[in-house]
Amino acid sequence: MLERIRIVLVGTSHPGNIGGTARAMHNMGLSDLALVAPRCEPISAETVSRASGADTLVHQARSVESLEDAVGDCTLVVGASARSRTLPWPMLTPRQLGARLPDELADTDSRIALVFGREDSGLTNAEMQRCHAHVHIPTNPDFSSLNLAAAVQVVTYECRLAWLEGAGDAEAPATEPLASHQELEHYFEHLERTLVEIGFHDPAMPRQLMARLRRYTFKARPERLELNILRGILTATQRQVAAAQAEPDAAPDSRHHGPRADT
Repeated sequence: MLERIRIVLVGTSHPGNIGGTARAMHNMGLSDLALVAPRCEPISAETVSRASGADTLVHQARSVESLEDAVGDCTLVVGASARSRTLPWPMLTPRQLGARLPDELADTDSRIALVFGREDSGLTNAEMQRCHAHVHIPTNPDFSSLNLAAAVQVVTYECRLAWLEGAGDAEAPATEPLASHQELEHYFEHLERTLVEIGFHDPAMPRQLMARLRRYTFKARPERLELNILRGILTATQRQVAAAQAEPDAAPDSRHHGPRADT
């Protein structure tokens, strides 16, 4: 189970934090580390020193340019959040996250990404909206700032504890594999294009429509086959719109004229 949990660091600015994260991961039996657009040299003398013997994880870590590149093959993406957001998202404590892991990883094709943001500003709202859920460490509200590697240590400890204790009764794998993060992102792009074409969504006045649809879809956890059905519906809708536009006198205007859903 632990080998299918990926730690993703976004925009890390201090090489020591990369080394400290590698040490925390190795302590807890995790080995999959991905670095998204690091703002420092990932491998340095300080990185290796802070890794304290776990520098193998640093050397084998993948460096990528975007969050999507780091989590595209994952079926569950959880972002670490230390602050409230304008649009509430499903929130977990590290222990609740750990308790979910046996069920989430019951299917051997499943993979989980735990995403940690920049030391100075964390993850952006756009990055957080690409996560199925958020994990928040309930620290002292009067002094809530945690070192990046320390935050990774807390979350990965709960992952290891769940593995050791066999938390929860693992359910049988779904009859179809869950949609990957990359497949979901393609679906969201397709959905937004279709909603614009039928006049239901105005990108100039988004009113958080796509963010709310993201949140709804992430909570639903669609299987790959279910997502293919939804995309088939979107494609059929686009064809109907194109046909209506090609023969404006032969078909009624199919655009939505009722109250906007994002108002």
